[in-house]
Amino acid sequence: MIVTMKLGQLAEFLGAAVRGAEEKEISGLATLQEAGPGQLTFLANPQYRKYLGETKAAAVLLKAADAEGYAGDALIVPDPYLAYARISHLFDPKPKAVAGVHPTAVVAADAQVDPSASVGAFAVIESGASIGADVTVGAHCFVGARCVIGEGGWLAPRVTLYHDVRIGKRVVIQSGAVLGGEGFGFANEKGVWQKIAQIGGVCIGDDVEIGVNTAIDRGALADTRIGNGVKLDNQIQIAHNVQVGDHTAMAACVGISGSTRIGKHCTIAGGVGMVGHIDVCDNVFVTGMTMVTRSITEPGAYSSGTAMQPAAEWRKSAARIRQLDDMSKRLQQLEKRLEAVTSSGQASSEG
Repeated sequence: MIVTMKLGQLAEFLGAAVRGAEEKEISGLATLQEAGPGQLTFLANPQYRKYLGETKAAAVLLKAADAEGYAGDALIVPDPYLAYARISHLFDPKPKAVAGVHPTAVVAADAQVDPSASVGAFAVIESGASIGADVTVGAHCFVGARCVIGEGGWLAPRVTLYHDVRIGKRVVIQSGAVLGGEGFGFANEKGVWQKIAQIGGVCIGDDVEIGVNTAIDRGALADTRIGNGVKLDNQIQIAHNVQVGDHTAMAACVGISGSTRIGKHCTIAGGVGMVGHIDVCDNVFVTGMTMVTRSITEPGAYSSGTAMQPAAEWRKSAARIRQLDDMSKRLQQLEKRLEAVTSSGQASSEG
């Protein structure tokens, strides 16, 4: 289904100023380089400004400063990328779910499914589960016993919720995600690992997004908790009893060990690892591939590891790193000798 809107309508939707033909029809979105007639584009990154004069787009979302000297039609907004984010939903071709339970779905007799909800083919809703208004449960999803999904939730096909997972309103969960799996808990008895029952649950706040193949383990005793507005990318591992504060975002392949607490408004870049039982305060940015081995108590940006360099240079650096301990010991010896010589010289001068 192709959606068509007039430039003036989009301006009204955004609260933007129109420069050009308000009646011009917009039927899609594209990048500056690829946009054609009938499509809207945006300029958010200064490095793409070189494409602005060449774009064939019907109109461009621009800041006022970037609009100077541009001859084409434009919508003037304070933040083009945010404006693009808002407009993108108007042109989203994702199929709309139809209310009702598919004939092949299996729904327990005592499960509660709101009449406005959609339950897809071969989905399973177990005993005591509650599915709220306007929720979409995709094909082949599994919703375990006593789970709760708040209104407006959207589960893509093949999402798995183990028992006692509680999900807030307007939560999006992508395919392959598993919530409420058993945490990695074992006690060692004379070299043999004895399993610890994971009897907590998982609690997800409102307006959370959880990416493809992400795993959030249930708590050992208390619940694993994900705050409101948290955004989780694909293939993230969140271990048992972790707590993530409101509006924190994590990129792909992050791994959070058990009982770690992460504050609000944090940004965790791709491939970051965190050890267990540490605290990360609010407003922390951790750069990609960083290994967080201790608590972070001050807001700011944190990094570890080494940046990319040519392989030959990296091998030399790695060799020097292996020599650091020996170099440190030699330096300490030299400092002691220097101190002895200095002390001897002072004694001679005083004599």
